[in-house]
Amino acid sequence: MSRTQHNTNNFRRQLVFLSLISVILLATLFIGVSTAQSKEYIPPTYEYTTNYYRGYGMPDIHASVVGDTHFDRGEKANVNVILSNRGILHGFKSVTDVEDDKAEQALAMKELEYETKRTIAYGIKTSLVSPTDYIEIDSSTNGQTLEKLVPGDLPSRPMTFTIEISDNAPAGDYILFLPVSYEYQEDVRMTGGKTIQLGLPDMDHATYYNNSNTTLQIPIHIEKAAKFQVVNVDGDLVAGEESLIEVTYRNVGELTAEGALARVVIMDPLSTGSSTELLGTLEPGEEHTVSFNVNSDVMAVVKEYAIDSEIRYMDEDGEYAFSDNMKINVPMQSSDEWIGITQISLLLTFLITIYLVVDSIRKKKK
Repeated sequence: MSRTQHNTNNFRRQLVFLSLISVILLATLFIGVSTAQSKEYIPPTYEYTTNYYRGYGMPDIHASVVGDTHFDRGEKANVNVILSNRGILHGFKSVTDVEDDKAEQALAMKELEYETKRTIAYGIKTSLVSPTDYIEIDSSTNGQTLEKLVPGDLPSRPMTFTIEISDNAPAGDYILFLPVSYEYQEDVRMTGGKTIQLGLPDMDHATYYNNSNTTLQIPIHIEKAAKFQVVNVDGDLVAGEESLIEVTYRNVGELTAEGALARVVIMDPLSTGSSTELLGTLEPGEEHTVSFNVNSDVMAVVKEYAIDSEIRYMDEDGEYAFSDNMKINVPMQSSDEWIGITQISLLLTFLITIYLVVDSIRKKKK
């Protein structure tokens, strides 16, 4: 063969090669790809295979959140995550010259078709991780999986993770982490029918997979709000008497509370004539003190009582909002009057007992 004919043949092979690549790429984009071959057996070693092309490209996994990512303190909510694959097939490089052998050319073109699947991610496993104690992930919603993720396709439904936000979480932006592991097709080689000799299924190609790991970020935001604490309680309860209890509330949140109204919930053996007191407007960091008159039953047990308390206020949207329940811990004391009554009762009981005993003895003597 002359040099001119050889160059012409090389040019024709390159032209055919480029044309076939274009056709295969278009078919991949518009028709889709088939599922991965079975991995129930170990692929043969390279010496039993022939590699015609080396492909370039791999999966590129991304995550996005569906729905609102703004949450309130104390909220238990779902975070819906959609995974997508933006993997790009960059091209191929010929590594085995088939020259004019039509059988070899057919095998090479078949391998080229298999190589287009290298950007598909298989066996995706993921879980959501919180780097802060303020946000907990419900373990029952972790360990989510996808069979595969093809570039350009989206899962039929999102992965749903349940989170619980602490009542004490500071407002602001937080980042949750989403570790993702998967496999992808690292190499494809043609077997030429040699797999049967090795006791393997009759496959015309062998696929070799690589493991890959990536960690994605899921941003969420905890909203600013007014938040209250009982910072001081002054006064004691006295059994059988009315006591004045002074309670100091502080706004430890980030927003102003307008028209704040403190309310106590009092149960037997305690009672009150008025269960609400006006606090007014509390700026962040500001505290106000209100007083409650609390009556104690004369038979009340001497111990510390925990009175439930909450605050109703107007939020930044002009709507009523309620604080979390806060405990007002107040000790109970015995009254001097109750001590006197008790002593008199015991003395009377003793005298009656002595009288009955003496009277019984007198009757026996008669």
